[in-house]
Amino acid sequence: MAELDTSGGGKHKGGKVRSKKQSTRVDLTAMVDLAFLLITFFIMTTTLAKPKAMDLTMPDKDDKTKDQLAVKASSSLTLLLGSNDKLEWYLGEAGKSAPTIIGYGPNDLRKLLVEKKADIEKATGKPMIVLIKPSSKSNYKNVVAILDEMNIVNVQSYAIVDILPIEVTDLQKNGLYNDTK
Repeated sequence: MAELDTSGGGKHKGGKVRSKKQSTRVDLTAMVDLAFLLITFFIMTTTLAKPKAMDLTMPDKDDKTKDQLAVKASSSLTLLLGSNDKLEWYLGEAGKSAPTIIGYGPNDLRKLLVEKKADIEKATGKPMIVLIKPSSKSNYKNVVAILDEMNIVNVQSYAIVDILPIEVTDLQKNGLYNDTK
């Protein structure tokens, strides 16, 4: 068998005289400093995901009588936000048509908005106007869900308005004006 001689040389019987080899050492301190500088540079200059916000135009607090639009009952859809993640909707004026109770999911609210938007635009030739009326028993999450659906369905005209007493009575009658859990 062969044997590997790893000795640094020296005086051995019958061996050759070899010089002792120095180990090579590379100083990586400068390389590590450069790596940290590059990492710091890219972290500081990278733009992180910017939060997406929906534009919402609010009227002036002082000017309440100016710039009010008359909304035709034939082109308006009213959403009454109740408790328990449910809402009521009706077309036209309050008290003249029976409201329907639905949820906030894509199979309920989004489907309703798509269908009614097409029906109203076909019947009147004008865009649908959605009146969003949160009650005191609804929560912020539901208002945000409504606004998201308006953006998804591309409803151009919608407004958040005060709920009427007749609509609160209707929510109470249908069990949607309870304290939220």
